Amino acid sequence: MKATAKAHPIQGLIKYHGMRDAERRFPYHDSISVCTAPSHSKTTAAFDESLDGDEIVIDGEAVDGRGRERVEMVVDHVRELADIDAPVRFHSQNNFPTNIGFGSSSSGFAAAAMALVEAAGLDMTRPEISTVARRGSSSAARAVTGAFSQLDAGMNDEDCRAHRIETDLEDDLRIVAAEVPAFKHTEAAHDEAEASHMFEARLAHIHQQMSDMRDALRRGDFDETFELAEHDSLSLAATTMTGPAAWVYWQPETLEIFETVRELRGEGIPVYYSTDTGASVYVNTTAEYVDRVESAIAELVPTRVWEVGGPARILDDSEALF
Repeated sequence: MKATAKAHPIQGLIKYHGMRDAERRFPYHDSISVCTAPSHSKTTAAFDESLDGDEIVIDGEAVDGRGRERVEMVVDHVRELADIDAPVRFHSQNNFPTNIGFGSSSSGFAAAAMALVEAAGLDMTRPEISTVARRGSSSAARAVTGAFSQLDAGMNDEDCRAHRIETDLEDDLRIVAAEVPAFKHTEAAHDEAEASHMFEARLAHIHQQMSDMRDALRRGDFDETFELAEHDSLSLAATTMTGPAAWVYWQPETLEIFETVRELRGEGIPVYYSTDTGASVYVNTTAEYVDRVESAIAELVPTRVWEVGGPARILDDSEALF
């Protein structure tokens, strides 16, 4: 009853905002993302009757408070599905910066769901496992199925699950991850999303955005795909900034990156920016232009170059964290 899994974090392209059900994390609308590699989270989970209680460790530190509650929601759901009550030993590690807008909760809960389901002896498909991961983070559902994936909205596990979108863009996409280290509070932003006067406007146009994004991906249209992602980032920020707490995540460096991307695009380079609820920026370009783009962005902030990551997967026992 022990297993280790690995998952890649997501970059939101058409991002969900706000939840109809905060406990089971049912979002108001569908969403699409792409996983980024080699960034990843690795999790080892073991159900062990000899433990006095659940042991939850992330990046070498015991987790408490709301972070522990979110992990426990996933663990408890797996225990219910498997009809077991043994305590769990749960260790997770990330190989990229967390809490600065690079989707660490998505890969963390995707790897957690994969490892827990395997350790519990459950036989589930990835779309089914995505409903387990969703209880920790809605974005984690898409990290389970990997690459370009869509999470369907709904009010039950049969409807609200993730599935892959096949596209020719997987091989050519390069993502310059521009690190702007400013801590973010994504859950707080989701909690108050519907209180923004911009929220209904976002809901009114999101379905057309989803349709356009799916069509662009299936046609392999790089420019339309990432122009839509760029515009969605601005829409998300407008809704977040006009909530009760007036969250403003962007930093001066974030805006400098936006301007640099626009200048590069003016030179004829296919490049677009995208942000989630954080200050860091995904700069999307192609393999042909990635060196030129990274060189320009690296003059402003630390950078990493990522490619498209696949689905969450079970690892060999030799890679276990304990």
